[in-house]
Amino acid sequence: MPSVISSPRRLTLAQARRLALKAQGFTSSPPVIVNRGHLNRLLDRLGVLQIDSVNALARSHYLPVFSRLGSYSTDLLDEAAWGRNRHRSLFEYWGHEASLLPVSLYPAMHWRMRRAQDGMGIYKHLARFGRDRREVIERVLASVQAHGPLGAGELNTREGPAGPWWDWSDEKHALEWLFAAGEVTVSRRRGFERLYDLPERVLPECILNQAEPDLLDAHRQLLRQSASALGVATEKDLRDYYRLAPQDTRAALQTLIEDGTLTPVSVEGWRQPAYVIGEPRIPRQIEAPALLSPFDSLIWFRERTERLFGFHYRLEFYVPPAKRTYGYYVMPFLHGDRLIGRIDLRARRADGELTVVAIHPEPDITFDDSQLTALARQFEQLASWLGLPRIHLACERPLAQKLSTHWPVDLNRRREL
Repeated sequence: MPSVISSPRRLTLAQARRLALKAQGFTSSPPVIVNRGHLNRLLDRLGVLQIDSVNALARSHYLPVFSRLGSYSTDLLDEAAWGRNRHRSLFEYWGHEASLLPVSLYPAMHWRMRRAQDGMGIYKHLARFGRDRREVIERVLASVQAHGPLGAGELNTREGPAGPWWDWSDEKHALEWLFAAGEVTVSRRRGFERLYDLPERVLPECILNQAEPDLLDAHRQLLRQSASALGVATEKDLRDYYRLAPQDTRAALQTLIEDGTLTPVSVEGWRQPAYVIGEPRIPRQIEAPALLSPFDSLIWFRERTERLFGFHYRLEFYVPPAKRTYGYYVMPFLHGDRLIGRIDLRARRADGELTVVAIHPEPDITFDDSQLTALARQFEQLASWLGLPRIHLACERPLAQKLSTHWPVDLNRRREL
């Protein structure tokens, strides 16, 4: 275990980074074999995994676990999210965008479900559908009650192909409204398609039987989880973690300060006050190299990422190729307590290879031998976890060529230049 120091009321930026990384689970050595206990402890720590359809390497919810625990069986996460009730520790809902959340947070999300029923806090077209198409919603709910779990395709009555984005069938609209309103939940997935069923047939009975907290207590719970997962955070950081509104969190934040749950601190260079849980202890150093998903909770709030790491990061999935700065699927590379580079990666499954499209060091970083070795090992571990037998260094930048000369001996059997 690295040595630690008590938290002062004023943090240097380096201390804030180390506290944030500790909170996000980047301080421990990965276990040799990841079991359900390791996974559940991490999920409880993070409090949310974002789901996204981009699949350049793997679905986004799988990658944060790999970044922190190393190679693991994704069956463990599938079981936690979509397995039998007694093993299910996660549920799908709108947390930080579409998310997997610990089932312990299900009661704390009831207020969001109630608002969705009233047409608040959801997409305008979905709220309008909820007001105008009650007969479709009731028909779809009756079908789920009688035959669930069901996907939108099994209920679709529309003739002809679907159009562009948002051209959902009536049944898909109804399912999405019912999901937002908490009338149905995701039972499992077929590929990436959601299959919906009634909450009482999916979630643990002990969770469903819990009393619904009032708005203040629900927001206290969510803000405390945010603060625990972020380590050190401004009010805006805390709200962003679960997409909470200022008017809903103001009173909850104040009560958490008054009862000593949150301690106000200042952070070097931050204009706004920040908060920590109690009196945390800060690691003196962080040694946890990792490649980060674009949807990793450490970096998904881009404003905080820039404030904490001096790292300006934007997604370029939907930017025309000629206008991209770094690439289609760029993973920040964490080394120590800094983000020192951006790696454009692709899993070429048909070819059985992990392709390193580009390596971009940060402007103030010159990779040394230890950093190059750590990056090479990250490629090896990622390729092995993805089941890809080859690693292809397609980048022609000088750093990539330097990397090839520093490749660890035990990796030479796998790399292809």
